[in-house]
Amino acid sequence: MQTKIRPAIRARLLLAASLVVCVLCMGLVRAQDPRPQDPRPQDPIETIRIESDLVDLKVSVLGANSDAPVPLLEQKDFVVMEDGVQQDISFFAAADAPFDLVLLLDLSGSNSKKLKMIRNSAKRFVEATRPTDRVAIVSFTDQPALYSTFTLDRTKLKKSIDEMDDAYGGTNFWDALDWVVRVLIAQGSSRRNAIVVMTDGVDNALPDVYGEGSRTGFDTLLENVRNSETIIFPIYLDTEEENVKEHHVPRAAYALAREQLALIASSCGTQMYRAAKLSHLDKVYAQVVRDLSTVYSIGYSPRNKTLDGKWRSVDVRLVQHPDLSARTKRGYYAKLIEDSR
Repeated sequence: MQTKIRPAIRARLLLAASLVVCVLCMGLVRAQDPRPQDPRPQDPIETIRIESDLVDLKVSVLGANSDAPVPLLEQKDFVVMEDGVQQDISFFAAADAPFDLVLLLDLSGSNSKKLKMIRNSAKRFVEATRPTDRVAIVSFTDQPALYSTFTLDRTKLKKSIDEMDDAYGGTNFWDALDWVVRVLIAQGSSRRNAIVVMTDGVDNALPDVYGEGSRTGFDTLLENVRNSETIIFPIYLDTEEENVKEHHVPRAAYALAREQLALIASSCGTQMYRAAKLSHLDKVYAQVVRDLSTVYSIGYSPRNKTLDGKWRSVDVRLVQHPDLSARTKRGYYAKLIEDSR
């Protein structure tokens, strides 16, 4: 899959390529899977390091009233269960620990005609994020376009958003999200990672949807999401009536797309948000930012050391907080070590 890189970023990538010739660069861009320049040295960062044998959970804490502030909790407030057995927490990061956030924007189809509204909402999202959170901006149609690598500079981010141009092409949503998870984020980040994606979810690869669509299958995407330590906040932008009427997209494709977005959210322990129209995005983005501020990172070394590749069910509970609830991924598959005898 090819990846569109904005001009300023392309210049830095060309510089990196010249350093490769001088044997000073550490990596190459793989053919057909372009890798943006690693953005992480740009800003000072607070690091979170988790040992590789730990199970890493991102836990969202929610109150009964979504508008009421959620108090900051401590490690002692959490109990982690795996297959019904309590686990010892060996790593804990409070909800105020910073994130690397990717704002992934679907500019395909009818959205391309409403670019000004999408830009304005994206800039308000950037303004609403916490000062310690670094943000990257990516859009997509039939390929992802990187407009800004991770940075704390809000002025730079808003300028990058203003540079988003008219987009043409189909909707390769699965390819774009998979690229962000596997390539953009998976570059040795020591921060917590999250993706906020605004889309109707209708990939051209869905049945009876015109166009070639993603080469990454949805099952492959979901497996990669489950195996990553990134949490994803899908925002479903409802374009159904407009696209059914104007482009004859089958309603069944929208129903399946919503199911898939809900599956992505469930695999990360988040929820699928809904925006009935573009003008509702500001409110939804604000809710996502509030929910991000209630995400804790918890790590534990499983008591069950058997590497059999089997499913482990995970449950996180809160102690003496009946007004709050905890949500995380439902479990994971243990590593599989095959008998070589």
